Amino acid sequence: MLMRTDPFREFDRLAQQVLGTTARPSAMPMDAYRSGDDFLVHFDLPGIDPETIELDVERNVLNVRAERRTPAPEGAEMLVAERPTGTFTRQLFLGETLDTERIDASYEAGVLTLRIPVAEQAKPRRIQITGGDSGRKQISG
Repeated sequence: MLMRTDPFREFDRLAQQVLGTTARPSAMPMDAYRSGDDFLVHFDLPGIDPETIELDVERNVLNVRAERRTPAPEGAEMLVAERPTGTFTRQLFLGETLDTERIDASYEAGVLTLRIPVAEQAKPRRIQITGGDSGRKQISG
């Protein structure tokens, strides 16, 4: 059975407000890493309708926006509401070495995954070295 109020939880919430501390994690936690020629970013977004996720890039700033709505139908009496609802946003500042034109996004099992390729001009390349007499012109006087 669910309780309407939990006096200890209410005390914890009051203490968090007064002391400015919070026990809740970030609303959009993420992991980011490089794997080969791609950067991968994973955002935890459980319970989000994929239709509410918006991604846009402007001047190498990636904006992620998602909305979680309450699952309770209109007019229902909420007994416990601990899961955050509303709009969540996060910004990532992307380096010049990333190809922002080819970002791939997928959403599965509550995780938004972005694959951001390294730009071709930023990839390491081998430079041919010429040497010896083959590249020199001799001048005689």
